[in-house]
Amino acid sequence: MLDPMNNISPLLRQRLLIVASVLLLHVLALWALQTGLLQRVLVLAEEIVVPVEFITPQTPPVIKPPPVLPKPPPSAKPPVATPTPPSPAPPVAAPAPVPLAIADTTPSANAPVAVTHAPAAVAPVAPAPSAPAPAPKVELPSSDAEYLHNPKTEYPRISRQRNEQGKVVVSVYIGVDGTAQKAEVKVSSGYERLDQAALATVKSWRYVPGRRGGVPEAMWFNVPINFVLE
Repeated sequence: MLDPMNNISPLLRQRLLIVASVLLLHVLALWALQTGLLQRVLVLAEEIVVPVEFITPQTPPVIKPPPVLPKPPPSAKPPVATPTPPSPAPPVAAPAPVPLAIADTTPSANAPVAVTHAPAAVAPVAPAPSAPAPAPKVELPSSDAEYLHNPKTEYPRISRQRNEQGKVVVSVYIGVDGTAQKAEVKVSSGYERLDQAALATVKSWRYVPGRRGGVPEAMWFNVPINFVLE
């Protein structure tokens, strides 16, 4: 009896075996699914697998060694000088005797006699103090000259009615031409009307200008004005 597989080529035979194996594996897988055998095998495989954690190795910290301080060089002690004994000094010869000159205080009979006259001390003569120059004579201004024709001070009517009276001193600056250039109340009477009346009167007057050393000079002059009720 002839085997039909002998008439098949080896290549075709190999392919048929592969197909048959694949079909057998599929049949076994279906059977395992139906019986639950495959599920048990997977559970056992999960239990057997041990979880593995990958631990990253930590690098140990690098510890630096402490710095090595250089040792100070040993201090060199200066060599101690050994004192040498002084050499003996040579003998000093005694100095030769020197003749001494002795002054003869006895005057000779033929010696000339000199006479010295000391100059007389002359005391310095102090200059006589110069007499201070006399101060120039100062003549104050005047308002009493008859040729000036200065009017009398007008007594304010309201001050008369109110019995206001007193003394006003007006300081007036008189120029070289004899006119009052400016004036101000130096001492008040206590009443404004009397002060203003005295101020207006002094400004309107003419004066004999003051003089210094006979030369006219502008200067201040005090003029008293009395307001007295008769």
